[in-house]
Amino acid sequence: MPRLFSAYVIVDWSASSKPNTGADSVWIGVLKRDVRFRLTFEAFNPSTRAEAETRLAALLDDFKKRSERALVGFDFPLGFPRGYAAALKLNGEQPWRAAWDDLDRFVKDKADNTNNRFGVAAGVNRRLTNGPFPFWGCPPKDTLSTLQPRKSRPHGPDDLPELRHAELVAKGASSIWKTYYNGSVGGQAILGMPAVRRIKLARGDAARVWPFETGFKALTEADLEGVGVVLAEVYPSLVKPLGTVGEVKDLQQVRTLAEHFARLDEANKLGALFGPPKGTAAEVVLDAEREEGWILGAGA
Repeated sequence: MPRLFSAYVIVDWSASSKPNTGADSVWIGVLKRDVRFRLTFEAFNPSTRAEAETRLAALLDDFKKRSERALVGFDFPLGFPRGYAAALKLNGEQPWRAAWDDLDRFVKDKADNTNNRFGVAAGVNRRLTNGPFPFWGCPPKDTLSTLQPRKSRPHGPDDLPELRHAELVAKGASSIWKTYYNGSVGGQAILGMPAVRRIKLARGDAARVWPFETGFKALTEADLEGVGVVLAEVYPSLVKPLGTVGEVKDLQQVRTLAEHFARLDEANKLGALFGPPKGTAAEVVLDAEREEGWILGAGA
């Protein structure tokens, strides 16, 4: 069986409000084959999300010219917990897409990394509960009546879930509702989903978002005919990062994960990773396909 991908791109996103490089900034790890078909790694550390998006577009354009298919993994959720779109009364048959479109209406992310992620979180809270829930976490200066620095209360049975199904499987993964402090992915997701949406729209059917557009199932070459890029959610902590002393951990993570997926692809085992873990309930598969998404490799 042939490999599914020629290149493996891992994106470590950042919600920073100012240009930044080094630790806790945007890192793009690219593992691709050279003219002799040997895998080579290259890393980019753009100082802003705008630069990162431009770099990603250039990389994908280059793969397209070479007729090479790329797997692009982002280290933030591509979907919200089940029931989110319905709770916001968003229109559309595809809850994940409705959530993306809604976020895109409100997110302002400037070229210098200045952004309104806390304002967006507060606005969603106002629409959902008219209080500081479910999003939480912000610097004191960004505190509002509908967004507080600390979690206001636990999730109850009538609330949206705190965790997606994938986060219950991937031990240690944070909730999307946490928008500040170490380990928070909420701010990254708020700013990241519109960026992935733009990448998808620019490439149409040649770009597929997993599992929303591919189905939550093992993928084969036939499933990806005509597809140039698969956009997926990844969780770097699923694989132990390897590197040299003094190397930035983010760099180690994007390289290690890219190499991990490349090895699986070489062994014809990567396609199976796009399917649900054995024994996954049908309703969980449906939630993942319609709204929540999944973390590539979680539960495998």
